[in-house]
Amino acid sequence: LGAELYGDASPSSDVEVISLMLAMLQLADVPDVHMDLGHVGIYRGLARAAGLSGEVEQQLFDALQRKAIDEVVALTADLPQELASMLRALVDLCGGREVLDAARDRLSAAPAPVLAALDDLLAIADRLAVRFPQLPLYFDLGELRGYHYHTGVVFAVFVPGVGQSIAQGGRYDDIGADFGRARPATGFSTDLKTLVTLGQAEIVLPSGGIWMPDSTDAALWQQVCQLRNEGQRVVQALPGQQVSAAREADCDRQLIQHGEHWQVMPLAS
Repeated sequence: LGAELYGDASPSSDVEVISLMLAMLQLADVPDVHMDLGHVGIYRGLARAAGLSGEVEQQLFDALQRKAIDEVVALTADLPQELASMLRALVDLCGGREVLDAARDRLSAAPAPVLAALDDLLAIADRLAVRFPQLPLYFDLGELRGYHYHTGVVFAVFVPGVGQSIAQGGRYDDIGADFGRARPATGFSTDLKTLVTLGQAEIVLPSGGIWMPDSTDAALWQQVCQLRNEGQRVVQALPGQQVSAAREADCDRQLIQHGEHWQVMPLAS
């Protein structure tokens, strides 16, 4: 369960996707949510500026995920001091909104792509704070979830007592290149079972149902669409199915044709 937004590379798209995800959690009445935010472009830009080999970049990636500062120091020992300091800073650039202000200072000498990534993260954070002022936001600039897939902001929602994220997503620009059309993209995903388990919203299902005969009549289909838009449960009969199948599907009514019109009638006994 989730959503994707294609064709726009601005932070506005990320904010819209995150807002949709949070609105969905609100509708499910999932309590006590908080969100983690990061941006893979920050580490990626610093690693490229440092000219790290693929092996060292992966080792440093692993060390950052574990916040293993001693390993990070060792892996950056041969780099220019300025780059080494900025890569090491990613270990402890985590916390509340103040982390982003600290990052502007500690990464001020970073290459332009890193500063652009930080600007995007700041813009997203500020707009989310306006839309969801009660939502706790946690920032981790060493958070590299989906590093080999995502290209920009990454985010995840957590709740107390659950050891993993219940909804997550991020930006993955140019993912469509493999299919012949590269486009900016951002999106999120979650699990319906998780929402049902954690959510406190009362789920009211319609009682009974309406049995729809197997027919190609256009008027019947229009009637079915109207009934479904009204919240009615309409079950399509398959070829050869009898009224007994309608009862098994918990239907108590059926659509009967009268002239050119279809009417909902009690299910025949």
